[in-house]
Amino acid sequence: MKKIYTLFLACTLGMGFTGCDDFLDYNPTAVVDEDKAFSEPEAMVNAAYAMLGDCWYTYPFNLFPYGDITSDDCLKGGSGPNDTGYHAFDIWTTLTPTTPGEMDELWYRLFCAVSRCNRALVALEQNGVSVLGEETTRQRVAEVRFLRGHFYYKLLTVFRQVPWIDEEVYKNNTYEETRNDALTYEQLFQNVIDDFQAAYDVLPVKKPGEDGRANKIAAAAYLAKCYLNLAWGDGYEATTGVDHINNEYMQKVVDYTDDVMNSQYGYMEDFGDIFLPEYKNSKESVFAVQTSDYEDDHTTYGRANWSNTLNGCWQMWSCGWDFHKPSQNLVNAFKTKDGLPMFDDYNDEIDYPINGQPTAQKWDPRLFHTVGMPSFPYKYEEEYTMTTANSRTPNEYGFYTSLKEVPQRSQGETFNGSWQAFAMNDYVFRYTDVMLMRAEALIELNRLSEAEDIINAIRQRAANSIDKHIAYAADQCEIALYPAGYFANKEVARKCLRWERRLEMAMENGRYFDLRRWGIASQILNAYFASEQKSVYTYTNESGETVEQTYGAYYKDAHYTPGKNEFFPIPYNQMFYIPGLYTQNKGYE
Repeated sequence: MKKIYTLFLACTLGMGFTGCDDFLDYNPTAVVDEDKAFSEPEAMVNAAYAMLGDCWYTYPFNLFPYGDITSDDCLKGGSGPNDTGYHAFDIWTTLTPTTPGEMDELWYRLFCAVSRCNRALVALEQNGVSVLGEETTRQRVAEVRFLRGHFYYKLLTVFRQVPWIDEEVYKNNTYEETRNDALTYEQLFQNVIDDFQAAYDVLPVKKPGEDGRANKIAAAAYLAKCYLNLAWGDGYEATTGVDHINNEYMQKVVDYTDDVMNSQYGYMEDFGDIFLPEYKNSKESVFAVQTSDYEDDHTTYGRANWSNTLNGCWQMWSCGWDFHKPSQNLVNAFKTKDGLPMFDDYNDEIDYPINGQPTAQKWDPRLFHTVGMPSFPYKYEEEYTMTTANSRTPNEYGFYTSLKEVPQRSQGETFNGSWQAFAMNDYVFRYTDVMLMRAEALIELNRLSEAEDIINAIRQRAANSIDKHIAYAADQCEIALYPAGYFANKEVARKCLRWERRLEMAMENGRYFDLRRWGIASQILNAYFASEQKSVYTYTNESGETVEQTYGAYYKDAHYTPGKNEFFPIPYNQMFYIPGLYTQNKGYE
C-alpha cells in the first residue's frame, strides 16, 4: 500500500513513528498519497510553515511554562496547583518524566514540525527544480532549513538530549535506530547552526509583504542566539558561567548581530506600541509567528495565538483563565532610586504602585506596560480599570496579571468560546532582544562602553514611553541613563545588562533560560522561593475594611537542584517508545 499523508498533519514522529506503511487497509479521505504530495513542493513548504503557529496551551511553542513559570518572574496561575500539570514547573521538586504530562505533547508536536520540514526538503530535492525552478528551489530549501533549526532550537532548549532526525533519517527510515545520545550537546547545536547558516547564506533580507517568511536577518539573529548559549558553557551549572566563557563564540554573537543592527530593523519609539496588534510587524519585529483575525483572513476563527489561550485576565475577558501571573519579585525589580535600579535592596520590602497615590518610591515605566495591577487601567484603557476581582485565585497567585501577550480589551478576542484567543503575533526575535544579546557579548569581550551605549538607548526608549499610553502613571515613574563610565568593569556591566534584560524582556517567556545560560539559576531561584512565599498585597475592600491577602505559600515546597533541573526530563512515553533507544537526562534516571 502507498504511504499516505495529510498536509494538515504530515508527521508520524514521537508517539507514532511506525504508522506510515500499513496503517489502514481502506481508502482514506482528506489525504494525498506520497507521490502527489511530493509533486507539489511549494505546498509541502507551506505545510512546514503552518507548524509555526500550530500549537496549544498544552504544547505552547513559545515555551511560556518552560521559560517563565519556572522563573522568578512568574507564578503559574489558574484555579490552583492542580489546574494543568504546570505546577511542577513552578516548584521544580515534583518535576519527573511523567509530570507534567504536557512535556510529552510538546516533544511530539515539535518533532511533528521537524517531520514536516524533512518531508518538504525531500519534496524540493525530488521535484523542486522541475516545478519551481532552480533559484526558487534554492530559496525554499534555505527557508525550510531555517524552520527546522527553529523547531530544533526549542527541542534543545527544553530537552537538551534529543535525537537528530533529518531528511536522511526520513529517507532511510532509520528513526528507530537514531539514539538521542548519538551526538553531544555541542554537536546537536552545530547541526542547528548549520541549518541557520544555510539560511543565512542564501536568503535575502525581509521583502515587503513577507512578514512571516524566513529571511537572512532572522537567521543572523538565531545564529547569534545559538552561539551565545554555547559561549557560556554546556548548560549545567558546574560547567557553565563566567569561568567557562568561550570568547570565540562571543565574537560570533557580535558578528551576526552586526547584520541585525545594520538592517531595516530598529527600536520602536514607544515601548507600549511593541505589544499592540496594530504594530505587530513593526521595525521591532525581526521574526514573529504570524496571527490573524477572522475578519482579516475570512476564516471561521482566524489564526489565533493558541499558546497563550490561558493567559487572559480573569473577568476582564469573556474567558480569562488567569495563568502566567507576574511575581512580587518581578514587580519589586522595577523599583528605581534616582532613576537607576535598586540592585541590592530591591526586594527588601514588598511594594507596588497604586493609581493616583504616588509615593517616594518610583518605578521604571516598563512596569506599567508589563504588569496589570489593581487600580490601574488594563492595557491603558480606563474603562477597563483592574480591581482585586480580576484575579481568579488570589490566595495562591496574587493580584497581578500579564499584559504583553494580550490586546486591549476594547479590541475583543479573535476566538470567543470556551477559551479566548487573540491575534497577537508571537515574537521569536524583536530588535531589542537582539541588541541585548549583542551587549552581553560585548561585555565579555571587554567592549564595555559599546554595551553601555546599547543599554542606555534601551533605557532612553523606556523613558520616552510614558506620555502616549501611561500618562496616568507619570508621577510614579523615574528612570535615568547610566552616567558615562558607569560600566567600570565586567562585574558592574554584567549586573546592569542582566537587570536590563529582565525588565525589558519580562513575561516574554525566556527568563529561566537566561538564568540557566549565565549559570546562576539555583542561586536566584532558591532565594526567590524563600522570599516569594511571604508575599502579601494589602488593599481596602468595598466595605472599607483593610485586607491583607497573602499568597505564594506553596513555594515552601519548592527547590531547584543544580546538576539535574537545568534541563527537563525526556518524557516517559518517549523513553519507552523503544526501550533502550533513548538515554534519560541526568538527575531524572
